[in-house]
Amino acid sequence: MALWHERDISHSSVERYIAPDVTVALDFSLRRLSGLIKNLVVYPDNMLKNLNQMKGLVFSQKILLDLTQSGVSREDAYRLVQKNAMKVWEEGKDFQTELLNDAEVVGALGEDKIRESFDLSYHLKHVDTIFKRVFGA
Repeated sequence: MALWHERDISHSSVERYIAPDVTVALDFSLRRLSGLIKNLVVYPDNMLKNLNQMKGLVFSQKILLDLTQSGVSREDAYRLVQKNAMKVWEEGKDFQTELLNDAEVVGALGEDKIRESFDLSYHLKHVDTIFKRVFGA
């Protein structure tokens, strides 16, 4: 093509196929998702058991944010979290216990704040709002 705004038959032929194919694929995806959600079975006790197998590592992001909000630089906060998280991965230790034994972390946050950061309700506080937005319940 000589100019960027010119069109030829190759453009319109692609456009004639893509619109129907995309709508069929979208219809299939939405029907599959609808069936998945309708038949979804949730086992909260098993979910909690699976989370607990991580020995507290699921709370590492919250600890990182708490450290940065308490004035620790992002780099130092990351170093502190990673140092203690690696003990969980490599030695099977408990993340909260390791943080409570780390003088630098306790100095920045305090023991009460560390324990508070391991509250799962912090991560679940918007669940009802999300369900209302998605399902209109």
